[in-house]
Amino acid sequence: MASRNDERSPLIQNGQANRQEQGDQDEEIVDFSKEDEENPRNWPRARKFLNVGIIAFMAVLSPLASSMFTPGIAEIAEDLKTTESVVVGATTGFVVFLGLGPLVLAPLSETFGRRKLYLVCFTFFALLQIPTALSPNVGTLIGVRTISGFFGSVGIANGGGTISDMFHPNQRAVVFGWYLLGPLLGPTLGPLFGGIIVQYLGWRWIFWILTIVCSFNTIVGFLFLKETYAPAILEARKEAYTRSSDGNTKYRMAGQDDRPFRTKLASSMARPLRILFTQPIVLTMAIYQAILFGTTYSLYTNFQAMYGSLYGFNTTQVGLMYLGPGLGFMIAVWFVVPRIDTVYNQLADQNDGEAKPEFRLPLANIGAVFIPISLFWFAWTVEYKVHWTVPLLSTVFFGLGQITILNTVQNYYIDSFSKYAASAIAAGAVFRSIVGGVVPLGATRLFDKLGYGWGISVFAFLSLALSPAPVLFYRYGPGLRERFAIEL
Repeated sequence: MASRNDERSPLIQNGQANRQEQGDQDEEIVDFSKEDEENPRNWPRARKFLNVGIIAFMAVLSPLASSMFTPGIAEIAEDLKTTESVVVGATTGFVVFLGLGPLVLAPLSETFGRRKLYLVCFTFFALLQIPTALSPNVGTLIGVRTISGFFGSVGIANGGGTISDMFHPNQRAVVFGWYLLGPLLGPTLGPLFGGIIVQYLGWRWIFWILTIVCSFNTIVGFLFLKETYAPAILEARKEAYTRSSDGNTKYRMAGQDDRPFRTKLASSMARPLRILFTQPIVLTMAIYQAILFGTTYSLYTNFQAMYGSLYGFNTTQVGLMYLGPGLGFMIAVWFVVPRIDTVYNQLADQNDGEAKPEFRLPLANIGAVFIPISLFWFAWTVEYKVHWTVPLLSTVFFGLGQITILNTVQNYYIDSFSKYAASAIAAGAVFRSIVGGVVPLGATRLFDKLGYGWGISVFAFLSLALSPAPVLFYRYGPGLRERFAIEL
């Protein structure tokens, strides 16, 4: 097991060129030196955080687009002459492909580099908002939204890998916590902004505004986003050395994969699913995340009905109710997430300086407790129409628990699969996005049949069943990882 600060060995080693004789031709190993300024982990903090800011904004905008039009579902259905349940399919298609996209985009970033994928995909995402705004019928709306979900997933697919590229493990949790606010705050803030836009400008303006904002972020990316993936940087350096050499020196990248391109690409594309279905911890925690996202989108798509019918709220007032989980996210990032690195470093020190991915999991127990409690609390206070401040307060604790679980688990994935962090995160993301997209289709019928009390309690019981997972994996994780080790 590598120590805390040598996670990337043997990929990044000291020394820029180690010479080997091969007949009359020299071979030089192209690598990063210890203080190499091109090594993303040695970049100035300003450059690192500019990169993080750009990809975090991407990670905000695509989930924002997933829920931004939910307050206008009734208006869209009337305008496009269809039913509200059919319009919900536009959210389902978007969210499902938001989860499927990382299965393709994450391994591609580990083949071609991060920057190219970000810029190409987000350019398409920005442009696809235009035909969405112009949709003449619901079929076009669903189709274009579904495709845009695939391209919009690039920030979610590769954000964790990019952060892993730039930050050492003992520094990562706080940075990752702020980045992770994007995928969580997006669905939370989307209905608030969408409700205001729908009320004053109409539903099509949601997508015109998204076009403007996404285009701005894409342009900033072209100007300032830097490549962070070490193999891509070293490959460019190797090519530069080769062009400037006299032909007597052969350059080889440290850790170079000499397999044919098709073989490497096929292996990369299969990597997320191999990780998902061969690693019990990843599969279990992916199911846990899927329940959380399924719960979140089921509640969000029904807030209008809940607060509108039970409390008489208008669209703008319903939008403000989404700030409850958002406040929970912020509390978690300010007060809980920084402690993840603290606990990780303390446990590593107690283990003779040897860090383990499981050292990320202790604080996940906070989320494991808060989530079922907050869901039962929300379910029955809504059922009995208790004053709106009481269920609103429960969503604060739900948001706090959600970001604690997601942050610890994502950091666990990164620590376990360092070089292939993007693929590991994609493996976990696919379940949560598919379930988050599909479950809301049946949630309304569930609530109609069982009522909000027992209907929401179904999600609470599911989260309660999985709540022991962090404790069990902290105890038995190292053995499971060793038993199910795979060659990637």
